[in-house]
Amino acid sequence: MTGKLYLLPVPLADNALEASIPACVAPLAARLRHFIVESEKISRRYLKRLDRSINIDALEFHLLNEHTAASATNHYLQAALDGHDIGLMSDAGCAAIADPGALVVAQAHRSGIQVVPVTGPSSILLTLMGSGFNGQCFAFQGYLPVDKNARKHRLLELEAESRRRNMTQLFIETPYRNNQLLETLLQSCHPDTRLCIGVDLTGESESIVSQKIKAWKLAVPDLHKRPAVFALFAV
Repeated sequence: MTGKLYLLPVPLADNALEASIPACVAPLAARLRHFIVESEKISRRYLKRLDRSINIDALEFHLLNEHTAASATNHYLQAALDGHDIGLMSDAGCAAIADPGALVVAQAHRSGIQVVPVTGPSSILLTLMGSGFNGQCFAFQGYLPVDKNARKHRLLELEAESRRRNMTQLFIETPYRNNQLLETLLQSCHPDTRLCIGVDLTGESESIVSQKIKAWKLAVPDLHKRPAVFALFAV
């Protein structure tokens, strides 16, 4: 019998395990012996937090991050084909959402391996839920261009599409470039376009604020090195 691929959630913030991770995750993770992870160090620490009795050294880890070549993952699902269940984990949040784990999920489907997503925190959905923007028509755009001119051009495209389709546009940035993205947003977008910023979600310093661009200009937050999700809604 073929094993299953479980997509296991990971907390978004420190000290948020009990509040954001379902109780079913710990016993599920404790019985698995094969894992595909974004970072072995972070995953080892997380598994020990879930259940201190887990023998970490007896586990098999395969690394899957933005630097992993697609061809390198061909054998990652062999354990499932041999009848063993496998756990897939991102460094934070839900596996395969804004995460390279989607590559292995696609391989699992092609191989006839059952994929079982387990509920957990998603910074994208939490920001959308807290934004007050359209939750029936939305798109996650991932990372925007690093080049300032290209970033401005892309933001104007997203703003125009939002206005035309009544659509919420969500995107992220590497935390150390958050302030540059916010600066471009405030300089480029229409003053009445609404912007929601979700920061440090599920953490003690969590903040979800929605207001017009012209209001953000009056008090610009410092988002440097703080995990954030941006949502844009133009009407």
